[in-house]
Amino acid sequence: MSCSRSNYQQNEPLLSHFQFSDTMFETSFEKGSLPPSLFTHEAHLRLTWIYIKKYGEKKAAKKISREIEQFDTLHGSGDKFHKTITIAAVKVVDHFIGKSKSTDFKSFIHEFPRLKTAFKELLHCHYGTEILISQKAKMRFVEPDLLPFP
Repeated sequence: MSCSRSNYQQNEPLLSHFQFSDTMFETSFEKGSLPPSLFTHEAHLRLTWIYIKKYGEKKAAKKISREIEQFDTLHGSGDKFHKTITIAAVKVVDHFIGKSKSTDFKSFIHEFPRLKTAFKELLHCHYGTEILISQKAKMRFVEPDLLPFP
């Protein structure tokens, strides 16, 4: 069995970020060795959850912004990173962590499936479309115009 993946044989194809333990998922992402196809919306939420649990909301926001921007540059054209959405995701996930009884990400996302299935709608409670599509919001964090984060 591989040390880097939990519960999977080394020769099995990587189909999901859940094939990695939290530690190896974080490490693989930060090293840039996580296949980009595995960095889905759910994986983004998981990394956010890991960072908040490990570093707290403020440090998690800084760290995840830096790491996602680097990952985007390494595996793409560097134009997909969106600062406001990234920071907003940290604030939203942190809010739900505060309400959660879960001790692992799988249980957490099962407890709050809207994070996975209706994330855009959650963001639109805080932001009007004009802000989220703006170049300014893409480059730096913009405070919500509709409903402030707690």
